[in-house]
Amino acid sequence: MVLKKLKSSWIDNFATYETFIFIGLIMSIITLLKLLGYYNFSSDWLWFLAGVGLIIEGSISLVKQRRFDRKYKIIERKEDND
Repeated sequence: MVLKKLKSSWIDNFATYETFIFIGLIMSIITLLKLLGYYNFSSDWLWFLAGVGLIIEGSISLVKQRRFDRKYKIIERKEDND
């Protein structure tokens, strides 16, 4: 139980929208510097950052969906067709 709470709080701290925005900002700045000719590096690094951003976005969605599922239980009712 304690491990689950610790893991949950770590994910909550890591998976925030601020982190996702920060990675997007880094990608934009690096791309702009490359386009302006200040730096010449492999574009594989930008794809790596894009992958990290997708992992963070997926983590955010997963945490929020699990919170929603725990808070709102779906109850199906049978309809009587009498």
